[in-house]
Amino acid sequence: MRTPSIFRSTLLAVLVFAAAACSRDGADAAKNQAAAPPPPEVAVIEARYGSAVLRRELPGRLEAYRTAQVRARVEGILEKRFFEEGSDVKEGQLLYRIEPRTYQRAFEAAKADVATAKLLVERYRPLVKINAISQQEFDSAEAAWKQAEAKLAQAALDLENTRVPAPISGRIGRSLVTEGALVGKGEPTHLATIEQIDPIYVNFTQPSAELLALREALRSGQWKEADRSNVEIVLDNGKTYPIPAKLLFEDVTVDPNTGAVLMRALAKNPQHELLPGMFVRVRLPQMQMDKVITIPQRAVQINPQGHFVMVVDANNMVAPRAIKVGGMSGTDWVVLEGLQEGDKVIVEGLLKVRPGAPVKPIPWQPKAAPAPAAAK
Repeated sequence: MRTPSIFRSTLLAVLVFAAAACSRDGADAAKNQAAAPPPPEVAVIEARYGSAVLRRELPGRLEAYRTAQVRARVEGILEKRFFEEGSDVKEGQLLYRIEPRTYQRAFEAAKADVATAKLLVERYRPLVKINAISQQEFDSAEAAWKQAEAKLAQAALDLENTRVPAPISGRIGRSLVTEGALVGKGEPTHLATIEQIDPIYVNFTQPSAELLALREALRSGQWKEADRSNVEIVLDNGKTYPIPAKLLFEDVTVDPNTGAVLMRALAKNPQHELLPGMFVRVRLPQMQMDKVITIPQRAVQINPQGHFVMVVDANNMVAPRAIKVGGMSGTDWVVLEGLQEGDKVIVEGLLKVRPGAPVKPIPWQPKAAPAPAAAK
């Protein structure tokens, strides 16, 4: 009758083994749970309605405020240059001298001819009164005097033109001729170019279709027209020029080749940072919106379907959200559709998240932008 004893021993062994197995499974689960990393931190902002000025970035190019070509007005050998290439010159400053001796002799000869003609007229004047000479002889002498004076004026002008001054103030480029060259033969020789670059023009264009859409939106009352008197200049390196430019005019015609309208602004350029011919981007204020959501540019991503952002829901889970943007307001995107007030949008930490994953949201703290240098 040993069967019950064997059964009890076997049952006890099975229970001990099961208990040990359960203990190991629980320890492994606790260990795995302890080893799981915490959800990554992401910086978020809460979408809020506010006012914004919609700006449009347009391509532009800089042009000198004034440009003058320095030319030789008389023929001769270029004797000397009096400026440094690439320097600033003042209006009236002597730039070149053309060999003057030939024109000096012509001037002296013209002066002598005037003196001779004048003496002859003074000698004939009393004689014509007593009919010693005819009136015709006196008139011919007087006409010869006036012709001599005209030749003297031309000789004086030619002598003066051997000294070539700066026609305007500005920065002069390289010299196109060297000392010893024959200039002014046949046509006025181009010697150098002076450009006034403070202030400087900013020429840019906007498609006519955009202007039509803007005017329709303004007529509908959906948005208000923004103050367009000042525009921002964005340089090739991405930095914003610290001095805003003043919008001068918008052309009344559309270029038939490009379908765009030409606009021009004027910018102060005291440090000569802006140079003619440079390509820039112009941020032109277009519309004022009173109830709109704006989010930082870095929060917006693009895929083949369009723009989207990553949002954090009530359970701190990440989800993509398609949005429709309307343009830039400063450094922020204006969101027309896709976001509601209170939505948490991820601004920093986008590389650490994926849709459906948990995250730990923290408020985004934007870095303060450096203050622009004051113009001297």
